Amino acid sequence: MDKTDIAHIRKQFKVDNDLLTIHDIFNVYIMKESSEIYHHQSMPFDMLETEQQELFMENFKKVLTGQLDEKLFELKFQRDAENNSQLILHQGLLSNDTEEWKGQMLQLVEKMLKDKQYEMDIVVTFIRGEYMKPMKNMSEEAEESERDTVYSHPFILCSVNKTQDPKKELLFDYVEKEFKYNIVVDPIINLKAPISGFLFPSITDNASDVNHILYAAGKKNEPSYHFIEDVLNAEEIMTAAQDKLVFEEIVKNVAGDQAINTETLSNVYEEIHQMVEENEEEERPTLDAGDVEQVLTGSGMEDVSSEKITTAFKTVLDDEQYEFKASNVIPKYNSKSIKIETKIADIKISPQDLRHVRQVHFSGKRYLMMEVEENTVIEGFEMIPEALFQKAPEDNE
Repeated sequence: MDKTDIAHIRKQFKVDNDLLTIHDIFNVYIMKESSEIYHHQSMPFDMLETEQQELFMENFKKVLTGQLDEKLFELKFQRDAENNSQLILHQGLLSNDTEEWKGQMLQLVEKMLKDKQYEMDIVVTFIRGEYMKPMKNMSEEAEESERDTVYSHPFILCSVNKTQDPKKELLFDYVEKEFKYNIVVDPIINLKAPISGFLFPSITDNASDVNHILYAAGKKNEPSYHFIEDVLNAEEIMTAAQDKLVFEEIVKNVAGDQAINTETLSNVYEEIHQMVEENEEEERPTLDAGDVEQVLTGSGMEDVSSEKITTAFKTVLDDEQYEFKASNVIPKYNSKSIKIETKIADIKISPQDLRHVRQVHFSGKRYLMMEVEENTVIEGFEMIPEALFQKAPEDNE
């Protein structure tokens, strides 16, 4: 499932969209003190007031918002897991009986509550529906008949949301002409920031893939492994941040005592970025041990060998066959994503500009030197260029 597929699904979540049908919505309220179900309620989605539908639609969009491997993760189900969630979800997807579907969703909620204590009351929302994708790209001049041929995708979406205490406010009563303290005891369900969720099944090449599920974390690079492994029964994953950290450790391991200058590091990023760009329309490119060797060699790193790469993979990952997702191991290429930290100042630059930065020694001190094309301006004041190196005086004969 790629970002294009996710974006297409996400934009369908709007009221009165003929490409999206939501059959049922099922809300389950869970108490934090007891970790038990306090109340649950199901109804046809169309029976909600328009304002409620809009609130939920925005919430569902939030679940499907974020970068792959940062907030959104395509997971593969474990094989032979006990009380398998893949089977529960698949049965729920095929069921025509609302009570049966509710029972299957409650099984998932029970798994969410097992060995888990939440810090606040939470509401788990399930919907089941169907969205359709025209086989031809629609244009403003396209005739309605083109929608007669569509890909149909039945789905189940789950959104987990926390509750919060109502605000304490002072109100003015126009009728009684007096100030009043607003007393509200009902908790507010925060639909603007879901803490977890998922979409089942995944979509690959316009076909439903029941062997995979799209999981949504509440925060970037902070997936819930309890939710992934114990609730969804999916295989363990690596976040983009973990992928990048492990890749850096492998590069350090291969380099050994060899210093990696900024030009070499910039070359590494550029090599991988080109690989990502060349495969933009295809499946996300990966880097195995052979690819890492090729990248490091092509970037100017010395004394790189297959043996060193294999040893580094064994030492850092204990897995010689591991493949990095190329887009995960480099900083965001078209933004100032690299942060250079010093005691004096923090500087942000883009990966392609890293080659213009040097750390130099002069008169027993270390300096950070940056090549710039024009005079630097600080707080509106233009800096005057200073001579760093001076010609040594000639000896008098």
